[in-house]
Amino acid sequence: MDLFSLSWTALRAAVDGLEGGQWARPSGCTGWLVQDLVFHLVIDAQDVLITLVTPTGAAANMDAVTYWQLADPPTGVDAETAFVRRGAAAYRDAGGLRHHFDDLAAAAGRAAAAADPAQRVETCDRVITVADYLGVYVVEWTLHHLDLVAHLPEVAGPPPEGLAYTRQVLERFAGTAISDQLDDTDALRVVTGRRAPTETETAALGTLAARLPLVLG
Repeated sequence: MDLFSLSWTALRAAVDGLEGGQWARPSGCTGWLVQDLVFHLVIDAQDVLITLVTPTGAAANMDAVTYWQLADPPTGVDAETAFVRRGAAAYRDAGGLRHHFDDLAAAAGRAAAAADPAQRVETCDRVITVADYLGVYVVEWTLHHLDLVAHLPEVAGPPPEGLAYTRQVLERFAGTAISDQLDDTDALRVVTGRRAPTETETAALGTLAARLPLVLG
């Protein structure tokens, strides 16, 4: 629960500090500008709110790792990209998008803080505990925080605790450790296909390199 709050607070602060042309800079998501990514985060915050008020008595059938599935690498011309770009462009200006995100982000944070970690909730016809669901979003926030700052080195990145947790989830998802020759930031970007590995990194990754990218969906 604390890690969710830490990761979400850091990402919200990064968005709040965006100014001027930073909104129109490329993000680490293929085909998305920073403003497109923030619009996607609006949808994420809505999903958190919806899921946390959708309790169920059914048994959990997934956890913070098995929630994830392999997805196709993004192309930048897919339907989701078209949707987020239209959505982000529909705001009068960046201030409107920032305000909408901030309102929903604050509400999602409050809902998470008030939730019972042991409660089971339903999302996409699957059942998961609140604790594991918030763990899913630690991964989501951390990876998208890296996307936000991919071309904005002046903006603070995600907290080290979130990076370390996300690495652990990726290792469990992959069923193997990621070489410690890659620090957490490089490990996450390389393994999830956010950048190509160098020759040295490819050698260090061993057999895992042939399975990349592990695109989480």
